[in-house]
Amino acid sequence: MAIRTAVVPRSVIHELRRSVLRPGLPPASAEFAEDALPGTLHLAAYEDDRPEVLACVTLFPEPLPGDDRPAHRFRGMASAPAVRGRGFGAAVLAAAARAAAGRGPRLLWCNGRAPARGFYERHGFTVVGGEFEIEGIGPHFVFAGDVDDVDKAANRREGQEGPEGPEGPEG
Repeated sequence: MAIRTAVVPRSVIHELRRSVLRPGLPPASAEFAEDALPGTLHLAAYEDDRPEVLACVTLFPEPLPGDDRPAHRFRGMASAPAVRGRGFGAAVLAAAARAAAGRGPRLLWCNGRAPARGFYERHGFTVVGGEFEIEGIGPHFVFAGDVDDVDKAANRREGQEGPEGPEGPEG
């Protein structure tokens, strides 16, 4: 099995994002304001040459609140339940880190779901601040990491995400 990643239109990842992050909610609930901003990238992971999107993430320039360094934020990260723990989340995370690094900023961050904390920490992120609640979605933390550390950790751990896998950083 080979995992491949690609930059894709938002429409390609929308259904996976909706089904994992917004189950039972209207399709519009999985549309984010950042989706159409200049500089936004939507990344998908696939198995071999198969067309089914198995993991996704959206990346865009946005500084970490309270930090004046240039940064990229990611959100809408999701892995299909059937492939969690097989490296698909790690693959899109590594692709996002490489894309951010190619644009200059060294800082990568997200609002991550509390149950995915272990995944993010194993992939080079640290918690910034305390736990907070996103209404209707659940408890979250802000996770931040250097793009090189995230890329290295994601590539080193590919296929070893653990049982919780990334449901998604933000609801």
